[in-house]
Amino acid sequence: MDAAQQEATARARELQRNWYGEPLGALFRKLIDDLGLNQARLAGVLGLSAPMLSQLMSGQRAKIGNPAVVQRVQLLQDLAAQVADGSVSAAEATERMDEIKRSQGGSVLSNATQSTTSSGAPTVKRVVREIQSLLRSVSAAGDIIDAADTLAPTHPELAEFLRVYGAGRTSDAVTHYQSHQS
Repeated sequence: MDAAQQEATARARELQRNWYGEPLGALFRKLIDDLGLNQARLAGVLGLSAPMLSQLMSGQRAKIGNPAVVQRVQLLQDLAAQVADGSVSAAEATERMDEIKRSQGGSVLSNATQSTTSSGAPTVKRVVREIQSLLRSVSAAGDIIDAADTLAPTHPELAEFLRVYGAGRTSDAVTHYQSHQS
């Protein structure tokens, strides 16, 4: 790989970190490990071609262009967490992955109740990820920051929201959300 390709890959991974909280290669490898998948099965569940998944993982391509695929990634992350905490068995996980594969996506916020607390309310992390996914599916982090800068003089709360949720890290957004719920 020449210097220009290395620079382009590093830029793509940084964009992925801004948009998705981490490079997609790391995110997809976690899903593969946590759910016992291979790349071909993960690509199938997400609704991507194997080459597209490979390009996203390697940093040859930066963005998932289809919001329904982003939603499936989130659903798989939630499923992996449920498998890890023992609330979903391996057999149930396989069944759920088939459901996720068949899902059409629809509204990015439509499946908010799938990851819930014992009271039935969506988890804070789930709410934050859905807000981030919605914002990141329509604009890049730099564009969101530019919009926040434009709005800041007249709408400072909205500008802060865009910076934290649209371009920030998930953990920072969760802290922000929790601090504003009091």
